Amino acid sequence: MANKQADLIVGIQWGDEGKGKIVDLMAQEFDAVARYQGGHNAGHTIWVDGVKYALHLIPSGILNPSALNIIGNGVVVCPEALIKEMKQFDKLEERLFISESAHMILNYHIAIDQAKEKMRGDKAIGTTGRGIGPSYADKISRSGHRMGELKDIELLTENIMEHFKQNEAVFRAMDISLPSKTELQAELIEYARVLLPFICNTTKMIWDLMKEGKKVLLEGAQGTLLDIDHGTYPFVTSSSTISAGACTGLGISPKDIGNITGIVKAYCTRVGNGPFPTEDFETDGDRLREQGHEFGTTTGRPRRCGWFDAVACKHASRINGCDQLSVMKLDVLDGFDEVKMCVAYEYEGKEIDYMPSDIENVKPIYKTFAGWDKTEGVRKWDDLPETAKTYLKFFEEITETKIGLISTSPDRNDTIIL
Repeated sequence: MANKQADLIVGIQWGDEGKGKIVDLMAQEFDAVARYQGGHNAGHTIWVDGVKYALHLIPSGILNPSALNIIGNGVVVCPEALIKEMKQFDKLEERLFISESAHMILNYHIAIDQAKEKMRGDKAIGTTGRGIGPSYADKISRSGHRMGELKDIELLTENIMEHFKQNEAVFRAMDISLPSKTELQAELIEYARVLLPFICNTTKMIWDLMKEGKKVLLEGAQGTLLDIDHGTYPFVTSSSTISAGACTGLGISPKDIGNITGIVKAYCTRVGNGPFPTEDFETDGDRLREQGHEFGTTTGRPRRCGWFDAVACKHASRINGCDQLSVMKLDVLDGFDEVKMCVAYEYEGKEIDYMPSDIENVKPIYKTFAGWDKTEGVRKWDDLPETAKTYLKFFEEITETKIGLISTSPDRNDTIIL
């Protein structure tokens, strides 16, 4: 029987829940942190002692000097973006490991992504335009290129040039200019020079770590409601963002996974297009955006904001098998006279307590709570205002998942651990 050595952290909403802070906090107790899906469209912001770190591909355990950081095979890696991100840190050798089976995002993937969004016009999905979808599409159609291929630049260059030739009409139709063989080869040589020392068989590495009794923390990107199968399709990302995605994205079995922590905000946000039942278009939505500094880590785009959706949270918690929730940004609700929570949907003339696949056709049904003055910086449950405690107790009850952590500011230490 396998030992359950791998704990997991997963976003429960549309991403941007604050996973980075909790992974960073928990990573202090783990030997390794492994990222299992997504690309540099993810953005984890971590504040430590007033210093801001923005992570996109490097796992959030990088700020624990003794933790290993693993980019798994389920991640799509933009070499150029990763090299740029690595410059924030010293001495990454023996601390950062990249799966040889992770697929690459090359410049033509980014060009395809942006061209397709432009062609969709007012039906645009709202992607970050960073080539994530086209890279995953190439992976599924078996025409992608993996990080391990950087070991043979000659062969890789030939294969990519052949791909360009076969798809010449498509690139021309999209008005995409392609590099010459010399330009492409020079680019790949630079990627190999920097990244080859970090590329290895990460699946075997994780197996060995668990066999040695090491503690491994698994980290996803984006959120459950952006999952390719279980999210608000087609306004989703191109990978499996849920806890089960860690198995395929790292090469581990379901039996290897231990405790699962779901990360949720005390309200809801969404970036890009797609259904968002509790979105607030009035002053409350604007106030949540301002108080929560809701602008994308990766894109800088203002996020759409609204009240907490308990129906969607309960749905996501069940899909992921969450043992506990970590409630983030409680302090953003400070100062509101009233705080609302969506407790059910009106759907086809009936009240329902589940999330249908055509969620764009639901109307939220709210329960209103008395607000509170200040939770910012609170580190103990007993020090929270009674009205905030009432909100959180109901939060647990309706989502059918206990709360394990409560964050009351961006700082690592301003966290209530229950």
